[in-house]
Amino acid sequence: MADRHLIAVEPATRPAMHDVMVAAVEQAGGTVVPIEQASALMFADPMAAGEFRTILAAGAGVEWIQLPYAGIETFAHNLDADHIWTCGKGVYAAPVAEWILTAILTSFRAIPRYVRSTSWQSQEGRDLRGAKLTILGAGGITDAFMELIAPFHCDVTVVRRSSTPYPGASRTMSTDNLHQAIAAADAVVVALALTEATTGIIDSAALAAMRPDAFLVNVGRGGHVVTDDLVTALGSGVIGGAVLDVTDPEPLPDGHPLWELDNCVITPHVGNTAEMGLPLIADRVRDNVTRWIAGDDLLGPVDVDLGY
Repeated sequence: MADRHLIAVEPATRPAMHDVMVAAVEQAGGTVVPIEQASALMFADPMAAGEFRTILAAGAGVEWIQLPYAGIETFAHNLDADHIWTCGKGVYAAPVAEWILTAILTSFRAIPRYVRSTSWQSQEGRDLRGAKLTILGAGGITDAFMELIAPFHCDVTVVRRSSTPYPGASRTMSTDNLHQAIAAADAVVVALALTEATTGIIDSAALAAMRPDAFLVNVGRGGHVVTDDLVTALGSGVIGGAVLDVTDPEPLPDGHPLWELDNCVITPHVGNTAEMGLPLIADRVRDNVTRWIAGDDLLGPVDVDLGY
């Protein structure tokens, strides 16, 4: 077995992320070395997934790979049983949960309509307290969001792969019962990992199952929603509105129909920003390198079979 203190941080194409990871490795007692000497790889640029296979090929002794984000869809085709894989599961949950809360309150209080107006408007709004919310996904983001909304005493339905009860939810349903789970919701929040099974999960049929005054909030990945179906649903009043931090395609090009819809708010994937996220990924790398050197279980393990 290779010396567990020897850790590679690659590539150096994103200096801020690279420098943060190098510092975290060293603070945990590791030594940063070229990948040819390393027992583990901290991958430091989520935008450089295309270089991953070439980089890893040079690391014959690499046993553990730490990926930088919770979403690993761009790396999924590289997953294998020959390495230990971890990712940023739960690392960015708190800031993303804050974005969800902001999105729901913005929708419920009709802020987009007021912001766009140039004259005094009629009053509109609904309470978050006691609202019916359906959350797709039962990971760290949902954990953090449930903590934030606890004082509002919402009626929460959590949708996950199985119907195993989610702690604190009013009910837990499987994705097989998606349409039933979203039918009564004031807001439907998408906070899933993007896999083959969840791609396009919000399509025309799902949108039609929602209430005509319900809001869709997507903080997962743009591929969870069939964009053309959403454009049609928003334009024809099938649902009340949408707040999207992720889109398909992304970035959403100028002139796309979603930009023209008054009942759609788009933010440029800012549920977690570099300013928020760098200290958080540093903490995860520091924790995991400490655990790796000690031979302890690592945080954020990736299930190779499930792809997240």
